[in-house]
Amino acid sequence: MAELPAIYAKHIDRWLPELMYYCLATLGIAGTAFVVAVLIGIAVALCRVSHIGLLRAAAVTYIEAARGLPIVVLLYIVYFVPPQILPGWNWAWFTAFYGAVLGLGVHGGAILAEVFRSGIEALHKGQMEAALSVGMTPAKAMAYIILPQALRIVLPPVANYAIGLLKDTALCSLIGVNELMNDAKSIAFAEYQPMAVFVLVAGLYFAMSYPLSLCVRAMERRMSRGR
Repeated sequence: MAELPAIYAKHIDRWLPELMYYCLATLGIAGTAFVVAVLIGIAVALCRVSHIGLLRAAAVTYIEAARGLPIVVLLYIVYFVPPQILPGWNWAWFTAFYGAVLGLGVHGGAILAEVFRSGIEALHKGQMEAALSVGMTPAKAMAYIILPQALRIVLPPVANYAIGLLKDTALCSLIGVNELMNDAKSIAFAEYQPMAVFVLVAGLYFAMSYPLSLCVRAMERRMSRGR
């Protein structure tokens, strides 16, 4: 550790700009996967609370399967399996970036589905009954009455998930995505300085995730005052 200042003085002007460039790639993967996970989570949560048994069964099966698999396994399945199942299709467009986004989104969708479901079920059932009694359809009642309130309830856990998702992007290097961890491994092994590089990368991950942590704390304080 005592040698780190000298190592950084020698190499930081080359390492830091390159690593910060790939921080943007990491943020891009995390942001896109978060949107995918939220969309999947809302859709599956609605199926989970549906009165249609087949939809509920399908939602439970997806949630249990996606949550029960490690993220690495999902990334491998999503990225490598479809081209083998459908070899006649043109998979040139399906880059490692899309595989990473879809793999993380599928896993996160299962987690957020349960978060959204708990938010929906936390509301009193009388609100849905009141909306139906004034002539709203179940879909409109869910869209205009239930979901807006549920989203307010689940904001802190969803934001916490976003922090975890940002860190989980490091696993995407295993399928060859050009993001922060993948570039850090290349630099570390090329320069024979793994400790210095990965300590620097740890600082960059912290710099990206800490603002999200502050936002989560602010939301939790605001919601605790609103109770």
